Amino acid sequence: MRLDHVGVATQDAVSLAEQYVSLFDAELAHEEAFQGMNVCFLDLGNAYLELLEPTGAETTIGRYLDENGPGAHHVAFLTDDIEDALERARDAGVSLVDEEPREGAWGHTVAFLHPRDTGGVLVEYVAH
Repeated sequence: MRLDHVGVATQDAVSLAEQYVSLFDAELAHEEAFQGMNVCFLDLGNAYLELLEPTGAETTIGRYLDENGPGAHHVAFLTDDIEDALERARDAGVSLVDEEPREGAWGHTVAFLHPRDTGGVLVEYVAH
């Protein structure tokens, strides 16, 4: 596995994307509206930043922002075999947010691990 992206919760993905493009010499690689969010992926060369903006207060990211404010939301690791990665997590006693992989942004397959078992960090497995 390797680092794929860091998800950042924000109230304004476009403005933050513009700032990060300038600060990090990043390239806007992908934008989409997805499951109650506007999502921007910035290509940093060795990993992406995924900017997550809620389209309503009653969305997962909207609730996250209300409770925690803007900032780092999750860390995602690229895997060639998401089923095997989930099985290893189960074997290690890690609670899964997603028992089965599901469709994520950009058409990727994703599954999340619960932060109570991963040092307080929401971990995502992603397969392209």
